[in-house]
Amino acid sequence: MNGELPSNDKSNFCIANGFELCKSFNSANGPIFGIDTSGNVNEWNHKTAEITGYSQEEAFNKPLVDTFIEPKLRDTFRNILIMALKGEETNNYELEMESKSKEVIYMLVNAKTRRDVDNNVTGVVGIAQDVTEVVTSYKKDKDVGAMAHELRQLIETANAPIFGIDVHGNVNEWNDKTAEIT
Repeated sequence: MNGELPSNDKSNFCIANGFELCKSFNSANGPIFGIDTSGNVNEWNHKTAEITGYSQEEAFNKPLVDTFIEPKLRDTFRNILIMALKGEETNNYELEMESKSKEVIYMLVNAKTRRDVDNNVTGVVGIAQDVTEVVTSYKKDKDVGAMAHELRQLIETANAPIFGIDVHGNVNEWNDKTAEIT
């Protein structure tokens, strides 16, 4: 597509904002997506297409919230968009989108009111940062930590003596049952 938007979007967004801005949105290295006042997608840059697996053509004119947002966050995000349509913008909202392959994509989103040259609200643009790797890594670390805690608790409260030694023969584990019988 070489930085161009689908022809059905050029008539609205590009005329109002200039082709260079339009081209910049489309080629940005972060996800940018937008809706019209009805909540339908009218902006979907290449990065958003890349990380969601949905092309611009597949996303355009679809209801953003009901089509691409994780069900548990739909009501909250719908309210954020409604507020942005009233001029009350939101920064750093943690959003979960669903990719075409049904994977969860975590984004940090700024919901900004989009206005025409006469200052009339025409929609909302979401300028985002894909934080999937960070969130996934954190959740894995958290899961490992929780599992380690559970194992530690199991060892301490086991009904059998459990003790351990390090490579030098020094005791480094001694559960409650071992202490009770020694």
